[in-house]
Amino acid sequence: MTHFCHTMGRFGFSLLCHLTSLPPVITASTLSRTWSRRSGVLAGSHVPCQGSFPGQTWQHRTVITQAALSQHIQDLSEPEKRLLNKLYDGLIHRQRASLAESITLVETQHPRKKELAQVLLQRVLAHRRDQEKLNGGKPVAFRVGLSGPPGAGKSSFIEVVGKMLTGRGHKVSVLAVDPSSCTTGGSLMGDKTRMTELSRDMNAFIRPSPTSGTLGGVTRTTNEAIVLCEGAGYDIVLVETVGVGQSEFAVADMVDMFVLLIPPAGGDELQGIKRGIIEMADLVVVTKSDGDLVVPARRIQAEYTSALKLLRKKSKIWKPKVVRVSSQTGEGIAELWAKMESYRDTMSASGELQGRRRAQQKVWMWSLIQENVLCHFQNHPAVREALPQLEGKVTRGDISPGLAADLLLKAFSSSSSSS
Repeated sequence: MTHFCHTMGRFGFSLLCHLTSLPPVITASTLSRTWSRRSGVLAGSHVPCQGSFPGQTWQHRTVITQAALSQHIQDLSEPEKRLLNKLYDGLIHRQRASLAESITLVETQHPRKKELAQVLLQRVLAHRRDQEKLNGGKPVAFRVGLSGPPGAGKSSFIEVVGKMLTGRGHKVSVLAVDPSSCTTGGSLMGDKTRMTELSRDMNAFIRPSPTSGTLGGVTRTTNEAIVLCEGAGYDIVLVETVGVGQSEFAVADMVDMFVLLIPPAGGDELQGIKRGIIEMADLVVVTKSDGDLVVPARRIQAEYTSALKLLRKKSKIWKPKVVRVSSQTGEGIAELWAKMESYRDTMSASGELQGRRRAQQKVWMWSLIQENVLCHFQNHPAVREALPQLEGKVTRGDISPGLAADLLLKAFSSSSSSS
């Protein structure tokens, strides 16, 4: 069953579309019970309600939601309230131990602790909104996604850039998206051992962010860890992904700037990197540009500069650039950060950066909905009853996977409608 949940893929998206097309039968009491039982949002938070429920005005729905949220806060026990107050106070006072404990809380799979994590996140989000108002409506932190093939020198690059930024008075957090084992759920990241200097810096925070075997895991844990890091006063958040795969696309939807790191030697680089990854990049960095690799690094820089001119631009005002750096000598690092600051200032001044963040919030929401809908579908009695037989027929080749999926959806929707 676990393997089934992890491999539903595009079928999960069709399931989500199928479920959202069903007629909503939601009453005020149902909505209130659902929010009081499942929501982790603070009382008094403004939660816009986009759907339309029969016989309810927008104001009526808002009152219902706020009442449900108040009920959820009342359901917290005294130890839970003390825990959340301790974590929140520690976060806004920039205590690293509180940040580490808070990230552990949002990564948990325990149902009740998940609700507590959402309460904490809402308080941190409210704090961040207040900080952004004081900053003229502009983001208080700069989120940068870093990706590249193995051997591109990501860890060395992050350590050099991180040390430079902390030396300039910035607080830097590094979140390494760690693809967990689908078999055991375990994960292993060597970044903290490789970034020895940065890990000892009191103005830096390094934390692996496990995916828990699913792409939705990337979105949930990493997105929420970013929010917590910003709440703890880190104004630069670096999100590193391992390899070149699906996690890069997930990370690109949660950062302000996506940087692709390319090694100067390794064959036909343009052919070896996915076109979609290059199209997402706001900046391409050719690493290890020192010694005997300077000449190939210049050649790769020229090739990527030409290639980027042919690709579709994802921003109206920013043209992706290609730069060369050396983590060993430090050459190009300061110039690289100057270009990143130029990107941040340009995008923020035009409002495109804020617009991108708003769009990312919607992507985040729908990815979590899809994840939860899949798990709800998986645990439905009618599906669990029919699944073993249909899986056997699919593996034997008696029926197609598409037909099996349709039969499961029919069993799910028929049972749901009758109940």
